[in-house]
Amino acid sequence: MSFTQVILLYHIEKTKEMQIRQLCKRLFITVKTVQRTDYSQSLGYLAGIEGFARKNAVYLGRELPAEMLVFSGMTSEQIDLFLAEYRKMGISPIACKAVITPVNIFWDAGNLAEELLKEHHQLHKDPGI
Repeated sequence: MSFTQVILLYHIEKTKEMQIRQLCKRLFITVKTVQRTDYSQSLGYLAGIEGFARKNAVYLGRELPAEMLVFSGMTSEQIDLFLAEYRKMGISPIACKAVITPVNIFWDAGNLAEELLKEHHQLHKDPGI
């Protein structure tokens, strides 16, 4: 696996994207904005991880239902630092965040968004009490 620190951005509002880029520049993290036409590509390919080739596919589906941020090649301490600095800068939150894992490295944007939204709804659902 690649150890280059990369953050993939999906469907991020432009002002927020600029703020994230500014933060990542300070922290020496590479930022890649994933274009909608590339949503069918695997996380591994988009993060530049060795052994992942570009699929011969162009995404023509709908836009993702939520903003997504994906961490690659970062330790938990590096992610914690990024998130702390993110909050200090007052950047508005992104609900759907993930770390590339041996399981999701093969997923595309649609698979990841579906799983993250399920988890988000599960965490925030009303227990009925």
